[in-house]
Amino acid sequence: MGNKVITDEDYIICKDPYGNYVTTRQLHDKLLLIMDEIHRVCVKNNIPYALIAGSALGIYNYEGFIPWDDDIDMCVPEEYWDKFLNALDKDLDSSKFYYHSYDNDKRYNVLIPNMKVRLKNTFCLEKNEYFMPYRTEGSGVFVDVVKYTGVSTDIVEDQSYRDLIRKEVLPLCAMNLLHMDDSKLKDKVTKISEDYAKNNVNSPLVSQPISIPWDKKGKEPIFKREDVYPFKLYNFEGRKFYSYNNLEKVLIDNYGINALRYYDENSHKWIDPFPQKKRSCKHYLKINLNGPEFKK
Repeated sequence: MGNKVITDEDYIICKDPYGNYVTTRQLHDKLLLIMDEIHRVCVKNNIPYALIAGSALGIYNYEGFIPWDDDIDMCVPEEYWDKFLNALDKDLDSSKFYYHSYDNDKRYNVLIPNMKVRLKNTFCLEKNEYFMPYRTEGSGVFVDVVKYTGVSTDIVEDQSYRDLIRKEVLPLCAMNLLHMDDSKLKDKVTKISEDYAKNNVNSPLVSQPISIPWDKKGKEPIFKREDVYPFKLYNFEGRKFYSYNNLEKVLIDNYGINALRYYDENSHKWIDPFPQKKRSCKHYLKINLNGPEFKK
C-alpha cells in the first residue's frame, strides 16, 4: 500500500506504529511547523536562506509542496553558517525543535545534508539508514539544510576534488556499520570540502558542498551565482519563504523545462508533466507523526 495515491494532492507514505496510514499532507503540516520556526529564526538574525531542489520546484509548480514530496530542502550561504548555528542555539524553540549537524555532534553523518532540524515527539526512519545508520540521538521528522558554497569553473579540478570524497564513501559506510571510530575519516572529508569551498569563495558558480557525493558524476546541481543570489520571497502553502533569485532559470538548469507545469489551453487545466507512475514518496521506511519514537 506504500505510495498509494489517495487524491492528486495526497499520497500514502507508510503506516505508523498503530497501523494508521500516514499521508504526505499530514507530514507537510509537521514540516511547515519546522520551516516556520527556521524562517522566524533566520529573519530575526538577518540570515539569508532559500528553499532548494524539490521544494523550489514546488514553489514554481504548486506555490507549496509537490503533493508526493516528503521533505523540505533548504540552503544557507556558507559565509552565514556560523551565524546560523549561533542563532539556532540562541533562538530555536528547544521545547519543540532540535537540530543535528557535525558542528554540534561528531556522530553526525558528514555525507548527508549539513544539518537536520527536527521536530520533537515525532519519529522517522529513512531508507538510507539501513546502509549507513544515524548515530545521533533523536529521530524526529526534519528539514534538510545544506551550505551553499562556491564551485570551481574548472570541471577537471571540480571532479578531482569530488573524487577525493567519493573514495571515502565505502570506508565510511563500512566503519559506521561496524561501529568503528570514524572520526578521523570524517574530519578528512570535512576538511577536503571546506578547503575546496575556501578556494572558490569568489567563484561565479555555487552549489551544495562536495561532501554530499550522491549525485551522478558530472550531473551535480551547480548554478550561476547571479541566478541564486539574492534570494527572493515566494508564496509557499499560504506563507512566504525565500528561494532562488531566478527561480525558473535554476529549475530548468536542474530539472529541465519538462519539469515545469504549464497551462493547457484545450483542457483549461494546469498540467504537471511528471509521470504519474513515478509520483512516489522516496525517503521513509517508518514514520510516526503523533507520538513517541518507536524502535527502528
